[in-house]
Amino acid sequence: MESTTPVFAMVAGEASGDILGSDLIRSLKKLFPKAKFEGIGGPKMEVEGFISHYPMERLSVMGFIDPLRRLPELLSIRQNIIKRYLNERPVVFIGIDSPDFNSHIEYRLHSHGIKIVHYVSPSVWAWRQGRVKKIKKSVDLMLTLLPFEHEFYKLHSVPVKFVGHPLASQIPTIPNTREAREALGLNEDDPVVCLMPGSRSGEVKLMMELFVNVADRLSQTFTDLQVITPSANNERYKQIVDLLQVLGIKNIKVLQGRSHLAMEASDAILLASGTTALEAMLFKKPMVVSYRLGRLTHTLVSPFIKTPFVSIPNLLAGKMIVPELLQGDASISNLTEAMLNAMSGKHAASLVPIFEEMHQSLALDSGDIAATAIEELIVS
Repeated sequence: MESTTPVFAMVAGEASGDILGSDLIRSLKKLFPKAKFEGIGGPKMEVEGFISHYPMERLSVMGFIDPLRRLPELLSIRQNIIKRYLNERPVVFIGIDSPDFNSHIEYRLHSHGIKIVHYVSPSVWAWRQGRVKKIKKSVDLMLTLLPFEHEFYKLHSVPVKFVGHPLASQIPTIPNTREAREALGLNEDDPVVCLMPGSRSGEVKLMMELFVNVADRLSQTFTDLQVITPSANNERYKQIVDLLQVLGIKNIKVLQGRSHLAMEASDAILLASGTTALEAMLFKKPMVVSYRLGRLTHTLVSPFIKTPFVSIPNLLAGKMIVPELLQGDASISNLTEAMLNAMSGKHAASLVPIFEEMHQSLALDSGDIAATAIEELIVS
Protein backbone atom coordinates (compact mmCIF):
# COMPACT_ATOMS: atom_id res chain seq x y z
CA MET A 1 0.00 0.00 0.00
CA GLU A 2 1.31 3.40 -0.96
CA SER A 3 0.59 5.30 2.24
CA THR A 4 1.35 4.38 5.84
CA THR A 5 -1.88 6.21 6.69
CA PRO A 6 -4.49 4.70 4.40
CA VAL A 7 -7.58 6.84 3.93
CA PHE A 8 -10.97 5.15 3.83
CA ALA A 9 -13.58 7.46 2.31
CA MET A 10 -17.14 6.66 3.42
CA VAL A 11 -20.52 8.26 2.84
CA ALA A 12 -23.56 7.33 4.95
CA GLY A 13 -26.79 9.27 4.58
CA GLU A 14 -29.04 8.22 7.44
CA ALA A 15 -29.26 6.68 10.91
CA SER A 16 -29.17 3.03 9.78
CA GLY A 17 -26.06 3.75 7.69
CA ASP A 18 -24.42 5.37 10.69
CA ILE A 19 -24.89 2.13 12.67
CA LEU A 20 -23.39 0.04 9.87
CA GLY A 21 -20.55 2.50 9.33
CA SER A 22 -19.52 2.55 12.98
CA ASP A 23 -19.50 -1.26 13.12
CA LEU A 24 -17.40 -1.44 9.95
CA ILE A 25 -14.91 1.17 11.17
CA ARG A 26 -14.33 -0.79 14.39
CA SER A 27 -13.48 -3.88 12.34
CA LEU A 28 -11.32 -2.04 9.79
CA LYS A 29 -9.27 -0.53 12.62
CA LYS A 30 -8.17 -4.03 13.60
CA LEU A 31 -6.77 -4.62 10.12
CA PHE A 32 -5.58 -1.05 9.47
CA PRO A 33 -4.65 0.45 12.86
CA LYS A 34 -3.12 3.58 11.24
CA ALA A 35 -6.07 4.24 8.95
CA LYS A 36 -7.99 7.49 8.66
CA PHE A 37 -11.76 7.41 8.13
CA GLU A 38 -13.55 10.41 6.63
CA GLY A 39 -16.36 11.56 4.35
CA ILE A 40 -19.96 11.95 5.53
CA GLY A 41 -21.27 10.10 8.55
CA GLY A 42 -23.22 10.38 11.75
CA PRO A 43 -22.54 10.51 15.49
CA LYS A 44 -21.88 6.78 15.92
CA MET A 45 -19.23 6.85 13.20
CA GLU A 46 -17.71 9.99 14.73
CA VAL A 47 -17.36 8.19 18.08
CA GLU A 48 -15.06 5.77 16.22
CA GLY A 49 -12.85 8.67 15.07
CA PHE A 50 -14.60 9.34 11.75
CA ILE A 51 -14.26 12.87 10.33
CA SER A 52 -17.50 14.04 8.71
CA HIS A 53 -17.10 16.90 6.24
CA TYR A 54 -20.86 17.57 6.16
CA PRO A 55 -23.71 16.85 8.62
CA MET A 56 -25.24 13.50 7.71
CA GLU A 57 -28.70 14.97 8.24
CA ARG A 58 -28.30 17.06 5.06
CA LEU A 59 -28.54 13.85 3.00
CA SER A 60 -31.64 12.45 4.74
CA VAL A 61 -34.33 13.18 2.18
CA MET A 62 -37.11 10.95 0.87
CA GLY A 63 -39.18 10.41 -2.26
CA PHE A 64 -38.82 12.65 -5.31
CA ILE A 65 -40.14 15.99 -4.08
CA ASP A 66 -37.83 16.57 -1.10
CA PRO A 67 -34.66 15.93 -3.15
CA LEU A 68 -35.89 18.27 -5.88
CA ARG A 69 -36.31 21.09 -3.37
CA ARG A 70 -32.85 20.47 -1.98
CA LEU A 71 -31.24 19.59 -5.30
CA PRO A 72 -28.71 22.47 -5.53
CA GLU A 73 -27.34 21.72 -2.05
CA LEU A 74 -27.21 17.95 -2.65
CA LEU A 75 -25.48 18.35 -6.02
CA SER A 76 -22.95 20.74 -4.49
CA ILE A 77 -22.12 18.31 -1.65
CA ARG A 78 -21.84 15.41 -4.06
CA GLN A 79 -19.58 17.30 -6.46
CA ASN A 80 -17.34 18.43 -3.61
CA ILE A 81 -17.00 14.83 -2.40
CA ILE A 82 -16.03 13.68 -5.91
CA LYS A 83 -13.52 16.51 -6.28
CA ARG A 84 -12.00 15.84 -2.86
CA TYR A 85 -11.41 12.15 -3.50
CA LEU A 86 -10.15 12.59 -7.04
CA ASN A 87 -7.51 14.93 -5.60
CA GLU A 88 -6.83 12.98 -2.40
CA ARG A 89 -7.31 9.42 -3.58
CA PRO A 90 -8.48 7.04 -0.84
CA VAL A 91 -7.54 3.36 -0.80
CA VAL A 92 -11.24 2.67 -1.23
CA PHE A 93 -14.52 4.55 -1.32
CA ILE A 94 -17.32 2.90 0.66
CA GLY A 95 -20.86 4.06 -0.06
CA ILE A 96 -23.14 3.01 2.79
CA ASP A 97 -26.72 2.72 1.59
CA SER A 98 -28.15 6.04 0.20
CA PRO A 99 -27.83 4.74 -3.36
CA ASP A 100 -29.41 7.77 -5.05
CA PHE A 101 -26.67 9.96 -3.60
CA ASN A 102 -23.78 7.50 -3.67
CA SER A 103 -24.20 5.85 -7.07
CA HIS A 104 -22.93 8.84 -9.10
CA ILE A 105 -19.98 9.31 -6.73
CA GLU A 106 -19.12 5.64 -7.09
CA TYR A 107 -19.39 5.74 -10.88
CA ARG A 108 -17.16 8.83 -11.19
CA LEU A 109 -14.50 7.63 -8.76
CA HIS A 110 -14.49 4.12 -10.22
CA SER A 111 -13.95 5.53 -13.71
CA HIS A 112 -10.72 7.08 -12.36
CA GLY A 113 -9.44 3.78 -10.97
CA ILE A 114 -10.51 4.16 -7.34
CA LYS A 115 -11.78 0.93 -5.80
CA ILE A 116 -15.44 1.05 -4.79
CA VAL A 117 -17.42 -0.87 -2.19
CA HIS A 118 -21.14 -0.42 -1.69
CA TYR A 119 -22.48 -1.56 1.68
CA VAL A 120 -26.22 -2.38 1.74
CA SER A 121 -27.72 -3.38 -1.55
CA PRO A 122 -30.10 -0.95 -3.21
CA SER A 123 -33.49 -2.61 -3.66
CA VAL A 124 -32.73 -3.49 -7.28
CA TRP A 125 -34.28 -6.93 -6.72
CA ALA A 126 -37.53 -5.14 -5.80
CA TRP A 127 -37.80 -2.30 -8.30
CA ARG A 128 -35.87 -0.65 -11.16
CA GLN A 129 -33.84 -3.81 -11.76
CA GLY A 130 -32.07 -2.14 -14.68
CA ARG A 131 -29.93 -0.29 -12.13
CA VAL A 132 -27.82 -3.42 -11.73
CA LYS A 133 -26.11 -2.56 -15.06
CA LYS A 134 -24.75 0.71 -13.62
CA ILE A 135 -23.82 -1.02 -10.36
CA LYS A 136 -21.77 -3.52 -12.35
CA LYS A 137 -19.85 -0.63 -13.95
CA SER A 138 -19.38 1.27 -10.68
CA VAL A 139 -18.78 -1.21 -7.87
CA ASP A 140 -15.90 -3.61 -7.22
CA LEU A 141 -17.64 -5.26 -4.27
CA MET A 142 -21.24 -5.29 -3.06
CA LEU A 143 -21.77 -6.09 0.62
CA THR A 144 -25.27 -7.42 1.29
CA LEU A 145 -27.10 -7.75 4.58
CA LEU A 146 -29.67 -10.28 3.43
CA PRO A 147 -29.19 -13.70 1.82
CA PHE A 148 -31.62 -13.27 -1.08
CA GLU A 149 -29.71 -10.15 -2.18
CA HIS A 150 -26.52 -12.19 -2.47
CA GLU A 151 -28.18 -14.59 -4.89
CA PHE A 152 -29.46 -11.71 -7.04
CA TYR A 153 -25.97 -10.23 -7.52
CA LYS A 154 -24.40 -13.61 -8.22
CA LEU A 155 -26.99 -14.09 -10.95
CA HIS A 156 -25.91 -10.76 -12.48
CA SER A 157 -22.14 -11.45 -12.11
CA VAL A 158 -21.52 -8.61 -9.63
CA PRO A 159 -18.80 -9.37 -7.02
CA VAL A 160 -20.73 -9.81 -3.76
CA LYS A 161 -20.31 -10.84 -0.13
CA PHE A 162 -23.18 -11.65 2.23
CA VAL A 163 -22.15 -10.32 5.64
CA GLY A 164 -25.30 -10.75 7.69
CA HIS A 165 -26.66 -7.84 9.66
CA PRO A 166 -24.65 -6.34 12.55
CA LEU A 167 -27.85 -5.61 14.44
CA ALA A 168 -28.54 -9.35 14.63
CA SER A 169 -25.39 -9.76 16.73
CA GLN A 170 -26.00 -6.63 18.81
CA ILE A 171 -29.63 -7.31 19.73
CA PRO A 172 -30.13 -10.05 22.35
CA THR A 173 -31.76 -13.29 21.24
CA ILE A 174 -34.23 -13.08 24.14
CA PRO A 175 -35.57 -9.58 24.86
CA ASN A 176 -35.88 -8.41 28.47
CA THR A 177 -39.17 -6.52 28.28
CA ARG A 178 -39.50 -5.95 32.01
CA GLU A 179 -36.01 -4.50 32.37
CA ALA A 180 -36.54 -2.22 29.36
CA ARG A 181 -39.77 -0.87 30.84
CA GLU A 182 -38.03 -0.19 34.11
CA ALA A 183 -35.26 1.70 32.30
CA LEU A 184 -37.84 3.88 30.54
CA GLY A 185 -39.93 4.52 33.64
CA LEU A 186 -42.92 2.57 32.34
CA ASN A 187 -45.40 0.54 34.36
CA GLU A 188 -44.25 -3.06 34.06
CA ASP A 189 -47.75 -4.59 33.98
CA ASP A 190 -49.65 -2.25 31.65
CA PRO A 191 -49.57 -2.72 27.84
CA VAL A 192 -47.07 -0.72 25.80
CA VAL A 193 -47.31 0.29 22.15
CA CYS A 194 -44.35 1.79 20.31
CA LEU A 195 -44.90 4.20 17.41
CA MET A 196 -42.04 4.50 14.92
CA PRO A 197 -42.95 6.89 12.08
CA GLY A 198 -39.50 6.98 10.48
CA SER A 199 -36.16 8.73 10.80
CA ARG A 200 -36.64 11.39 8.12
CA SER A 201 -38.55 14.64 8.36
CA GLY A 202 -40.80 13.75 5.43
CA GLU A 203 -41.67 10.36 6.89
CA VAL A 204 -42.64 11.84 10.24
CA LYS A 205 -44.74 14.45 8.47
CA LEU A 206 -46.62 11.78 6.51
CA MET A 207 -46.94 9.08 9.19
CA MET A 208 -46.94 10.51 12.73
CA GLU A 209 -50.45 11.97 12.89
CA LEU A 210 -51.87 8.74 11.44
CA PHE A 211 -50.03 6.67 14.05
CA VAL A 212 -51.20 8.97 16.83
CA ASN A 213 -54.81 8.48 15.74
CA VAL A 214 -54.34 4.71 15.80
CA ALA A 215 -52.89 4.92 19.32
CA ASP A 216 -55.92 6.95 20.39
CA ARG A 217 -58.24 4.21 19.07
CA LEU A 218 -56.20 1.53 20.82
CA SER A 219 -56.47 3.39 24.13
CA GLN A 220 -60.24 3.01 23.91
CA THR A 221 -59.76 -0.76 24.16
CA PHE A 222 -56.75 -0.68 26.49
CA THR A 223 -57.57 2.06 29.00
CA ASP A 224 -54.20 1.61 30.72
CA LEU A 225 -52.23 1.73 27.43
CA GLN A 226 -48.77 3.29 27.51
CA VAL A 227 -47.63 4.83 24.20
CA ILE A 228 -44.00 5.66 23.46
CA THR A 229 -42.22 6.97 20.38
CA PRO A 230 -38.44 7.22 20.01
CA SER A 231 -36.90 9.91 17.81
CA ALA A 232 -33.96 9.27 15.50
CA ASN A 233 -32.16 12.53 16.35
CA ASN A 234 -32.66 15.95 17.95
CA GLU A 235 -34.38 17.34 14.85
CA ARG A 236 -36.95 14.52 14.79
CA TYR A 237 -37.47 14.86 18.55
CA LYS A 238 -38.40 18.52 18.15
CA GLN A 239 -40.57 17.76 15.12
CA ILE A 240 -42.54 15.07 16.97
CA VAL A 241 -42.91 17.12 20.15
CA ASP A 242 -44.12 20.13 18.15
CA LEU A 243 -46.62 18.00 16.22
CA LEU A 244 -48.03 16.43 19.38
CA GLN A 245 -48.39 19.89 20.88
CA VAL A 246 -50.33 21.10 17.84
CA LEU A 247 -52.57 18.02 18.07
CA GLY A 248 -53.08 18.54 21.80
CA ILE A 249 -51.70 15.07 22.62
CA LYS A 250 -50.12 14.74 26.06
CA ASN A 251 -50.19 11.00 26.79
CA ILE A 252 -47.42 9.90 24.40
CA LYS A 253 -43.92 9.63 25.80
CA VAL A 254 -41.36 10.95 23.28
CA LEU A 255 -37.84 9.61 23.70
CA GLN A 256 -34.59 11.10 22.50
CA GLY A 257 -33.01 8.10 20.79
CA ARG A 258 -33.33 4.88 22.85
CA SER A 259 -35.22 3.18 20.02
CA HIS A 260 -33.99 -0.29 20.95
CA LEU A 261 -35.14 0.08 24.54
CA ALA A 262 -38.49 1.35 23.26
CA MET A 263 -38.95 -1.69 21.03
CA GLU A 264 -37.79 -4.09 23.72
CA ALA A 265 -40.29 -2.57 26.16
CA SER A 266 -43.24 -2.92 23.79
CA ASP A 267 -46.04 -5.41 23.33
CA ALA A 268 -46.43 -4.39 19.69
CA ILE A 269 -44.90 -1.87 17.29
CA LEU A 270 -46.54 0.28 14.63
CA LEU A 271 -43.80 1.27 12.25
CA ALA A 272 -42.94 2.88 8.96
CA SER A 273 -41.40 0.33 6.60
CA GLY A 274 -37.61 0.23 6.67
CA THR A 275 -34.80 -1.03 8.89
CA THR A 276 -37.13 -0.68 11.88
CA ALA A 277 -39.06 -3.77 10.74
CA LEU A 278 -35.84 -5.78 10.90
CA GLU A 279 -35.12 -4.43 14.39
CA ALA A 280 -38.63 -5.27 15.58
CA MET A 281 -38.20 -8.80 14.23
CA LEU A 282 -34.88 -9.18 16.05
CA PHE A 283 -36.61 -8.12 19.28
CA LYS A 284 -39.28 -10.79 18.55
CA LYS A 285 -42.05 -8.19 18.64
CA PRO A 286 -45.35 -8.32 16.76
CA MET A 287 -45.57 -5.42 14.36
CA VAL A 288 -47.74 -3.68 11.82
CA VAL A 289 -45.85 -2.23 8.88
CA SER A 290 -47.22 0.86 7.20
CA TYR A 291 -46.05 3.47 4.74
CA ARG A 292 -47.40 6.34 2.73
CA LEU A 293 -45.68 8.15 -0.09
CA GLY A 294 -46.84 11.48 -1.40
CA ARG A 295 -49.39 10.97 -4.19
CA LEU A 296 -47.05 12.09 -6.97
CA THR A 297 -44.13 10.01 -5.66
CA HIS A 298 -46.32 6.91 -5.40
CA THR A 299 -47.63 7.40 -8.94
CA LEU A 300 -44.08 7.62 -10.27
CA VAL A 301 -42.69 4.71 -8.24
CA SER A 302 -45.43 2.06 -8.33
CA PRO A 303 -44.95 0.88 -11.96
CA PHE A 304 -41.36 -0.13 -11.16
CA ILE A 305 -42.02 -2.25 -8.06
CA LYS A 306 -41.19 -5.94 -8.66
CA THR A 307 -41.77 -7.51 -5.23
CA PRO A 308 -45.00 -8.43 -3.42
CA PHE A 309 -43.59 -7.32 -0.01
CA VAL A 310 -41.87 -4.24 1.40
CA SER A 311 -40.85 -5.38 4.90
CA ILE A 312 -37.75 -7.43 5.65
CA PRO A 313 -39.53 -10.09 7.77
CA ASN A 314 -41.88 -10.89 4.88
CA LEU A 315 -39.06 -10.81 2.32
CA LEU A 316 -36.99 -13.22 4.42
CA ALA A 317 -39.95 -15.53 4.94
CA GLY A 318 -41.06 -15.35 1.31
CA LYS A 319 -44.62 -14.88 2.54
CA MET A 320 -46.78 -12.47 4.52
CA ILE A 321 -46.09 -13.08 8.21
CA VAL A 322 -46.55 -9.48 9.39
CA PRO A 323 -49.24 -7.18 8.01
CA GLU A 324 -48.28 -4.47 5.51
CA LEU A 325 -50.79 -1.66 5.13
CA LEU A 326 -49.61 0.83 2.55
CA GLN A 327 -50.95 3.95 0.85
CA GLY A 328 -54.80 3.82 0.78
CA ASP A 329 -54.86 0.69 2.95
CA ALA A 330 -53.07 2.65 5.70
CA SER A 331 -56.29 3.91 7.28
CA ILE A 332 -56.90 4.47 10.97
CA SER A 333 -59.45 1.65 11.14
CA ASN A 334 -57.30 -0.87 9.23
CA LEU A 335 -54.20 -0.11 11.27
CA THR A 336 -56.13 -0.25 14.54
CA GLU A 337 -57.59 -3.66 13.70
CA ALA A 338 -54.16 -4.98 12.73
CA MET A 339 -52.58 -3.66 15.93
CA LEU A 340 -55.32 -5.21 18.08
CA ASN A 341 -54.53 -8.55 16.45
CA ALA A 342 -50.77 -8.00 16.93
CA MET A 343 -51.32 -7.37 20.64
CA SER A 344 -53.11 -10.69 21.18
CA GLY A 345 -50.90 -13.10 23.09
CA LYS A 346 -51.54 -16.05 20.77
CA HIS A 347 -50.46 -14.10 17.68
CA ALA A 348 -47.29 -12.83 19.39
CA ALA A 349 -46.31 -16.34 20.52
CA SER A 350 -46.73 -17.76 17.01
CA LEU A 351 -44.18 -15.31 15.59
CA VAL A 352 -41.39 -16.00 18.09
CA PRO A 353 -39.97 -19.23 16.58
CA ILE A 354 -40.09 -17.74 13.07
CA PHE A 355 -38.28 -14.61 14.21
CA GLU A 356 -35.71 -16.66 16.17
CA GLU A 357 -34.77 -18.63 13.04
CA MET A 358 -34.39 -15.41 11.03
CA HIS A 359 -32.30 -13.87 13.81
CA GLN A 360 -29.85 -16.79 13.76
CA SER A 361 -29.47 -16.63 9.97
CA LEU A 362 -28.38 -12.98 10.14
CA ALA A 363 -26.24 -13.09 13.30
CA LEU A 364 -22.81 -13.20 11.67
CA ASP A 365 -19.69 -11.17 12.52
CA SER A 366 -20.80 -8.62 9.93
CA GLY A 367 -18.18 -5.96 10.52
CA ASP A 368 -15.31 -8.45 10.53
CA ILE A 369 -16.58 -10.28 7.42
CA ALA A 370 -17.04 -6.97 5.58
CA ALA A 371 -13.64 -5.65 6.67
CA THR A 372 -11.87 -8.83 5.56
CA ALA A 373 -13.57 -8.68 2.16
CA ILE A 374 -12.52 -5.03 1.80
CA GLU A 375 -8.93 -5.89 2.77
CA GLU A 376 -8.85 -8.59 0.08
CA LEU A 377 -10.13 -6.08 -2.48
CA ILE A 378 -7.53 -3.45 -1.53
CA VAL A 379 -4.53 -5.76 -1.68
CA SER A 380 -5.64 -7.59 -4.83
